[in-house]
Amino acid sequence: MIDIKTIENLARHVHNAMPISFRDLGYDLENKILHILQSQLMQLDLVNRAEFDIQAQTLLHLQEKLAILEQRVVILEQRS
Repeated sequence: MIDIKTIENLARHVHNAMPISFRDLGYDLENKILHILQSQLMQLDLVNRAEFDIQAQTLLHLQEKLAILEQRVVILEQRS
């Protein structure tokens, strides 16, 4: 999941990027942006970088094991 601080920073950046006339509406707008971002991002099935890296390492390890097993199958097929 995405860290709440990251969402808050993103909401702040969106708020600061708005024209001054919109920003003058106050921080209520920033809070609304924050809630919209939270609700939309929570609907996405996102993982953080650490979780992604763990899954990538696991996949690499499994690919290596699969390559070894495929070599063993070739050797066994050649014997029979």
